[in-house]
Amino acid sequence: MTIKSAQTLVAEALKEIKTINTDEAFKIVEDNNCNLIDIRDVRELEKEGRVENSHHVPRGMLEFWLDPNSPYFQQGKLDRNKEMVLFCAGGMRSALAAKSLKDMGFEKVSHIDGGFGAIKQSKFKIV
Repeated sequence: MTIKSAQTLVAEALKEIKTINTDEAFKIVEDNNCNLIDIRDVRELEKEGRVENSHHVPRGMLEFWLDPNSPYFQQGKLDRNKEMVLFCAGGMRSALAAKSLKDMGFEKVSHIDGGFGAIKQSKFKIV
């Protein structure tokens, strides 16, 4: 049995998902055309801050919170008709998470290249 590395999984995910930069993400958010989803751990948010108007959905709960058949489904938390724009600290977890949502059947999914590190250097407001 061959075990794939995390880097291999991320590289494979990046071939199948949409990656956007912070300027593209800011425009989509500004136009109210997406759910900006922060999948970082709560400790990361407490330490680094969070992006104004983003939704916190921990990576470990993402699939459950967005599955209407799950007992953990978060009814009304996100607009399922809008693009799901994900980010983590650096872009690797969000790439895997975007691939997972795509595998679940979500069509409008992307992730922000560089994650929160890039976001801190952009137009987004950190609170």
